[in-house]
Amino acid sequence: MQRLVIGIVSILIFGIAAYSVACWMFGLDPRSIFGIGSDVEPQRVSEATLGDPLSLFRTMPIGRKFEEPPKISYLQIIDLNRDGLQDIVVCDCAADTVSWLQQLPSGEFEEKIIASELIAPARVACVDFDRDNDIDVFVAYLGKLNPSNEKIGSLVGLENDGQQNFTSHLLLSEVARISDVRCADIDADTDLDLVVCQFGYHQGECRWLENVGTPDGDPWQFESHTLMEQPGGIHAIPGDFNDDQLQDIAILLSQEIEQVRVLVGTGKGEFRDTLAYDAGDPDFGSSGIWVWDLDRDGDQDILYSNGDAFDYSPPQPWPWHGLQWLENQGNEQFRYHRLADFGGAVNMQVADFDNDGDWDIFASSTFNDWHTPESQSLLLLENTDNMQFVIHPLANTPSHIQAIAVGDVNSDGKLDLVSGGMHVSEPYDRVERILLWLGNDEMPSVSTARSTP
Repeated sequence: MQRLVIGIVSILIFGIAAYSVACWMFGLDPRSIFGIGSDVEPQRVSEATLGDPLSLFRTMPIGRKFEEPPKISYLQIIDLNRDGLQDIVVCDCAADTVSWLQQLPSGEFEEKIIASELIAPARVACVDFDRDNDIDVFVAYLGKLNPSNEKIGSLVGLENDGQQNFTSHLLLSEVARISDVRCADIDADTDLDLVVCQFGYHQGECRWLENVGTPDGDPWQFESHTLMEQPGGIHAIPGDFNDDQLQDIAILLSQEIEQVRVLVGTGKGEFRDTLAYDAGDPDFGSSGIWVWDLDRDGDQDILYSNGDAFDYSPPQPWPWHGLQWLENQGNEQFRYHRLADFGGAVNMQVADFDNDGDWDIFASSTFNDWHTPESQSLLLLENTDNMQFVIHPLANTPSHIQAIAVGDVNSDGKLDLVSGGMHVSEPYDRVERILLWLGNDEMPSVSTARSTP
């Protein structure tokens, strides 16, 4: 009997390994092999066609110099000190710091560390939380970049005194690794609450923190409420997905299951769990979601990338990696559209780069095949007509681009971009920490340029 069990297990292991190798060698999508996702209504948007490369930017490194390979997990374009110049807030998992890159009147940037006490900052949320007319910063800390079951996650609120001096408030500690934090009025009581994603590893959860502070007392007080006890939460984004003026929450799960779920809110801090999309493949590699009305029909859609490869050594792209759009069709239904294949895809940002009245998409890759010159780290999906996209390669240098944000950084009326490198694997011949991409003469003047939340 023991030999039989060992034999069956061996066959299963061999079969799974052979299946993965076959998918890799022949460019097969595991969803098509087993009919995974067949209950999803067929897409009306065809996959993007390949267009010409574009040269839209001139680049310049900004921020401090580095010696070891950088690991930038997140960055945001924001006027932190409200002086009319766009700054950049950066999460650095190599230095374990949160930095403010202040833009000077000369156009140069001065980097100042605003938090350095904890390990592996994953994301920040910048908002005037305590309503004193300056921008505070919430920081989600993983505690360790690589997967771990250790209770090492933390959540910190950085209170701004108005002069960009920050007082740290420890809001959560010794919990599953925290991957995301967002601010919204979850319970419709006119103050800001927090939504927190704890990826963990085999244990994790998503929760919301009810603001129970008082303006004349301590505003930095919270009461925790569990949303779901499920590991693998990457992003948890508040939004109104059913147009009832109440906050819902879109959650991306990528551990054991690969799903996008929408928690439909009642406005009282209670939620009903619905499924927006199930990849049906535990190896899908979900890497991020972003909320945006991509088709401009008045409701909130979900952009969705899959290109995570941290589970492989060395990390590598897979044929099923790419970019998706979950179209909000109302009645809590989302329609899946595959937009483009993109190995190692990790980020999607929206802007009307050509000022033609529709939304285009910038996308980046951390885990592409960097030994192949054709492999891109930055793409543009140009929306040409009726949600039909054309792929324009933008760059393969630097490699390993994790974080991107778009906006008019230098206030010249043209779209700019900022990127951060997550150089966790070889090669190390095209390394940048933070790179500013300034729109050149090929870039049209734009009326709308801001990063996807």
